[in-house]
Amino acid sequence: MNIFISGDAGFVGSHFKKFCLEAGYTVRGCDIKYGENVMDWFGTATGVDLFIHCAANVGGRLAIDKSPLWVAANLAIDQAAFDWVAKTQTPMLYFSSSAAYPVWLQEGNPDRILQESDITLLPTMGTPDSTYGWSKLTGEYMAEIVKSTGVPVYVVRPFSGYGSDQSSDYPFGAFRDRVVSGEDPFQIWSDGTQKRDWIHIDDIIAACMKIVEADYRKPVNLATGRGVSFVQLAEMFGAENVELLTDKPRGCSYRVGSSDLMRQFHIPQITIEQGIERALRENR
Repeated sequence: MNIFISGDAGFVGSHFKKFCLEAGYTVRGCDIKYGENVMDWFGTATGVDLFIHCAANVGGRLAIDKSPLWVAANLAIDQAAFDWVAKTQTPMLYFSSSAAYPVWLQEGNPDRILQESDITLLPTMGTPDSTYGWSKLTGEYMAEIVKSTGVPVYVVRPFSGYGSDQSSDYPFGAFRDRVVSGEDPFQIWSDGTQKRDWIHIDDIIAACMKIVEADYRKPVNLATGRGVSFVQLAEMFGAENVELLTDKPRGCSYRVGSSDLMRQFHIPQITIEQGIERALRENR
């Protein structure tokens, strides 16, 4: 199988590249980190059996909030990607995000598990999270247009993906580095009660490849169904003296996804406790 990965130097893209190479696939890719622009690649690429589209301007909550115009750049990348897919009839794996879900479903309803059907692409659906959520929601809309022409497009909505080598721009990576460096007090943004659904990158990749293999073309949450707060995460890392930075961005109160549909293809293998143990073992 010939696979092309956009954003292959990023966290998700690099793990996909490693997986595909180990599986014996022919892998090509590009990333802005190497001075390569995926927009240039779309004009010349041929002979691709699966396009894994990971390229986007990304970052943690602070980066997203401080860069509202990223939405324009991400939409331009996605538009070029979908144009190329439609023209070449190339199967595509599109990474949406849990940020595409309406914010109102994640506030004031602490037990509300997000279902795939909560995104309807209708005017009444509600506002997604920040401009990043808007770009992913629009990407899903473009995916539906391309799918209507018969091109396989597989849309996945990862929740809080993490792994041992994740950047410290993200909560898991930041917590890992604080423990490894012996930070005291251990700092947590906001009040620390906000809960997230932590899913390991290995489970994300395994689920994606099984969804593609099954040719399932409806959106799928990549989630565990388990909510863990930031304070709980810090305790799992072994933090004792916690300092809450209440002036920092908080995000939504409760972002946990239903994993029922994903489990038809792949059952998560790595718990958050196991992921933390692995990250600390590999980074000390």
